[in-house]
Amino acid sequence: MTQLTLYNTRTRAKELFVPLDAENIRAYLCGPTVYDRAHIGNARNVVIFDILIRLLRRIYPRVTYVRNITDIDDRINERAAARGVSIEEVTQGPVRWYHEDMGLLYTLPPDIEPRATEHLPEIIEIIERLIANGHAYEAEGHVLFAVASDPNYGKFSGHTPDELLAGARVDVAAYKRDAGDFVLWKPSTPDLPGWDSPWGRGRPGWHIECSAMSWKHLGQDFDIHGGGDDLIFPHHENEIAQSCCAFPGSNFANVWVHNRMLLVNGEKMSKSLGNFLVLHDVLEKAPGEAVRFLLMRSHYRSTLDFSDAGLVEAKAELDRFYRAIEKHPEATDRQVPVMLVFDALLDDLNTPAAIAALHKYADLAFAGNAAGAAALKAAGKLLGLFNTTPKEWFGRNVPSEIYETALERKDARNQKDYDKADRLRYELALQGFFIEDMLDGDFSIGSRPPNKLDYEQADKFVDDLNLATSSGNAAKIDRLRRALVLDGVVLTDTPQGWKWKRLKL
Repeated sequence: MTQLTLYNTRTRAKELFVPLDAENIRAYLCGPTVYDRAHIGNARNVVIFDILIRLLRRIYPRVTYVRNITDIDDRINERAAARGVSIEEVTQGPVRWYHEDMGLLYTLPPDIEPRATEHLPEIIEIIERLIANGHAYEAEGHVLFAVASDPNYGKFSGHTPDELLAGARVDVAAYKRDAGDFVLWKPSTPDLPGWDSPWGRGRPGWHIECSAMSWKHLGQDFDIHGGGDDLIFPHHENEIAQSCCAFPGSNFANVWVHNRMLLVNGEKMSKSLGNFLVLHDVLEKAPGEAVRFLLMRSHYRSTLDFSDAGLVEAKAELDRFYRAIEKHPEATDRQVPVMLVFDALLDDLNTPAAIAALHKYADLAFAGNAAGAAALKAAGKLLGLFNTTPKEWFGRNVPSEIYETALERKDARNQKDYDKADRLRYELALQGFFIEDMLDGDFSIGSRPPNKLDYEQADKFVDDLNLATSSGNAAKIDRLRRALVLDGVVLTDTPQGWKWKRLKL
């Protein structure tokens, strides 16, 4: 019998997952606030939840996956005002970028992707229920949740009232009954977006939006709620309070799955530290599958240190798996049991153990066992990996004629015809494709240049090139031009001499 265990933040224990309805597992993930591009931290919970959804769909006949879009937010309002446009115009770009970036990470799209702007009736109804039940009150055009009315408030995050107040960083306004009371509805001035309500024209607070969207699409009670651990308080604490008080007897979400935040090069990610990584920028320099793999290399409840070195290691591990698959092109992943990986994921999504199992399958494939390659491919489907063929992986975004030239160069090297190999490598670089030779005799090719020369070195090479041009030293001119081109430097011959710039990617 299949038994899935998950760590439940609510009980602070790893528990056997017992669905409310085994015919339809209902899961909700807090999605993006769409005022800018996603950062690398936003990607971790989506990738982890994607693995969970894939696993649930392997076990149960139906899984309803909801991931919201927060498109009502004061940061969106500020950008709309600064640009003199509507909030719709501000959010449409970030929504598209988010979908593109998550697609490049091979995450499954949610079954339902509700937007806050489309759920004002549900938001207003829940607020009305809270007022009627004695858990919310109106004050100076605001509606606030009265935390003192809920005896369970604070139990989820495990904080005392004083700690909750400090952690919430709330505005202690004069109209609040209690300093910790939080906003459900607030008034909008004429220059701000707003919607009609029983309390006047205004807009909802952040926390109430998720309560309304999950209720509309999953019901008063559902199975799993996910998000980063930075949302435990105040967002998820407040969601529970709102929803359970609006619907007495409800448990809201049964299981809460929170992933730890990540570090960047050993430090907390921060714009002030200069290590804030926009996901799009990371995906510009590394394959999406390598980024995905790095995000799952550490267990979701442990801290992940994201770094360029880690990306290189992730890419190297994937290279090994793809080479194992490449050795058995006839291997099929149909009806192949992958119990090592499956069992690892059943144990609270133990991705490090699952990856160790992938290496065991790869070992079998390298030893000549086609079943190992088949198991590797099948396990990849469960983890969202191996989304392309080995040929495409090792020659990503490379036209077939370019890849054929690269293979010709490899043959030349194997035959020790180094002059031909060097000539073909230079010809490929001139067309914007760069080869990196591997220790095992194979190669990788892509459109990203090595950039091994720093700016001072490149300047020195170009100075030497100008001197060689002045003296008519053809051999030196050729040697320097080749070195610069192979490093991704674009040269322009001007009346003032050679000028250079980096190849724009």
